[in-house]
Amino acid sequence: MFNKCISMTFSIEHEMEDAASASSKVTPFPYGAFCPGGLNTDPAISPNDPTIGYKFNHTMIRVRDPKESLKFYVDLMGMRTVFTMNAGPFTNYYLGYPQTDDHRADPAKFGADTSKVFQSTIGLLELFHVHGSEKQEPGFYHNGNTPESLGFGHMGFTVPDARAALARLNAHGVKVFKDFGVANKETIPISDWENEHGVGVEVKGTESELHPMFKKAYENIALVQDPVSLSESTSKPK
Repeated sequence: MFNKCISMTFSIEHEMEDAASASSKVTPFPYGAFCPGGLNTDPAISPNDPTIGYKFNHTMIRVRDPKESLKFYVDLMGMRTVFTMNAGPFTNYYLGYPQTDDHRADPAKFGADTSKVFQSTIGLLELFHVHGSEKQEPGFYHNGNTPESLGFGHMGFTVPDARAALARLNAHGVKVFKDFGVANKETIPISDWENEHGVGVEVKGTESELHPMFKKAYENIALVQDPVSLSESTSKPK
């Protein structure tokens, strides 16, 4: 029984709505429906639950050249350094977004203040530089989007004016992988390699086909490539 999923199937052909497909057998969610809370089967969190106080603090990516990576995340994306630590064989850089006028005006104060509450802060990015990797060729590290090393997908940033942000990044030489208004097979994160293994195969006229309402939402998202931190792959995985 589906619980209050919001139907998004008002613009799809009737035969597609009713078609049986493999996808309906591997997911409990109705085709083309936006489901806040999923199926609403997650258990309530009791006042004495052992996970009270847990936070998603940061994610870590390996970087080959921290100088170039910091140009992207600090100069272009506007993050600021919370702290760094040279641990011997590697150095890590923790970055975040200042949330107050004082912190935006004084990045050193932002770093000092945020470091004091680091463990309770959310939304941080760790750049992990293993010493010596900067001497390796581009592509030394996989990006998680290249077969047969698929896994990590992307990081999502929300910005006040996405089109202006995209134009600015593009002007600074950042590669635009998917522009606004685009929602074709080449930009969907399913590789030809997966299709060849029977994974994520679309069959036209069935519920395995990419839903029109997802395409409509996807058109409002742009994707750019971090030009230095990950692998040199610049196109959809094949």
